[in-house]
Amino acid sequence: MLTKRRQALALKMCLLAGRLLIENGSNMERVNDTLSRMAKNAGLQGFQAFTTVTGIVVGTINEPHAQVITIRHRKNNLSKIADVNEVSRELARRKIDVPQAFAKLKKIDRQTSPKWQNWYESFAAAILSGALMIVFTGNIADSWAGFIAGGIGYGTFSYLLRKFKIQYLGEFCSSLIIGILAVLFVKFRLANNINDIIIGAVMPLVPGVPLTNAARDLVSGNLISGPTRGIEAILTAVSIGSAIVIVLHFN
Repeated sequence: MLTKRRQALALKMCLLAGRLLIENGSNMERVNDTLSRMAKNAGLQGFQAFTTVTGIVVGTINEPHAQVITIRHRKNNLSKIADVNEVSRELARRKIDVPQAFAKLKKIDRQTSPKWQNWYESFAAAILSGALMIVFTGNIADSWAGFIAGGIGYGTFSYLLRKFKIQYLGEFCSSLIIGILAVLFVKFRLANNINDIIIGAVMPLVPGVPLTNAARDLVSGNLISGPTRGIEAILTAVSIGSAIVIVLHFN
């Protein structure tokens, strides 16, 4: 039987693990499975968890008071998800105990992206834009324009997201810049097709992970998180589409 102090620490560990998973883009099935495994390996009896994209509630049959944590920000950081899963596996193999697992999770939570990562991500987005432009449109001649517009657009999105913490504002403004760059490239006869450039450049902004997670959550029976993630993905698509429509309307 766990002491109340150790049981409270185990619940805090589960809450922190769940928050890290949801904040960094994990689907709910993985979150629920990871929390159940960690609670079982920590010795919690009758563990129950209620998980949504905005909060987690956990408790046990031996503890009259549940614990709650709020989730305010979400992004896609698969490396942190992998780190949390590794902590769960080490706990299952008895390589670490609950206090050590909790300490490792706090260390993962404190990890921040290096300053150069935004430049690295923008460059990767530029390569992706140019490559997908060729794949989707077959337009090799204008791929350099897609490369530049995609890199600048994603860099703008990353900057605005860090500055204002409003995802849809960043997506709208970055799509606006992509559309303007595409128009300028064609207007000054540096490129030939506005539509092809826009198609390639907006690909890094397309909400692929939220859509995938929404489908997985719906299939696994999470009827709160699934529609919520789906609406989030739709709003992202609307932000991107609205900006492009505005640019093309005034072109």
